[in-house]
Amino acid sequence: MQHTAFFGDGEKTFALTTEMILELERTTGVGIGAVWDRFTRRDYHFGEMMEVIRTGLIGGGMSPVEANELVGIYAKATPIEDICILSFYILDARWNGTPEAPAITQDDLRHAAATGDMTAAINETLKDAGL
Repeated sequence: MQHTAFFGDGEKTFALTTEMILELERTTGVGIGAVWDRFTRRDYHFGEMMEVIRTGLIGGGMSPVEANELVGIYAKATPIEDICILSFYILDARWNGTPEAPAITQDDLRHAAATGDMTAAINETLKDAGL
């Protein structure tokens, strides 16, 4: 139940662990259900977006000091729409779970090599997986 995305200077892992949900509730002053509800209604505060990102970075394995620095350097200067989307994906990964990408089998790779069409093989695998 994590989300990986480019943030700041590279790919980062975000995870709202139980401890980080409790921290998010403490810093926002509302429960996780209220945070989720506000995000789904697009009725969130700027500070809530920053806290979702900060706690997500810490839950993803980053130190609290580094997470706070990255939020201060990158999140606050990023367009709000981009920060909103990232925050929502971090929350959504914990709320709904993170779907696993379907595996591409050796048969898929052999078919792609034989036909020279890797895109078709990947699309067929995704279609078979219902994605």
